[in-house]
Amino acid sequence: MGVPKQRHTKSRRNRRRSHHALKERSFPTCAKCGFAVMSHHVCQNCGTYANREVIDVLSKLTKKEKKTKEKELSEQEKGQTEEKELSMGDLSKK
Repeated sequence: MGVPKQRHTKSRRNRRRSHHALKERSFPTCAKCGFAVMSHHVCQNCGTYANREVIDVLSKLTKKEKKTKEKELSEQEKGQTEEKELSMGDLSKK
């Protein structure tokens, strides 16, 4: 004897499909440059992984690109050092 087929309504189908929606991915930022990086991957911008330089990014660039990249990195480092040097007195003045 054949098994009778079950009737699947629209609501049952839609409840099943409610978990198929894509979720927004979140990317942590690189500790050195602040660029968005996937977890457990080397930063494409500065070449660091786990707070140490793994890839020399500047060696793979052309002369013109190398100049602009060095300029960007030096500006970022200046910005980070200036923020760290503020004392409690300087913070209260702001």
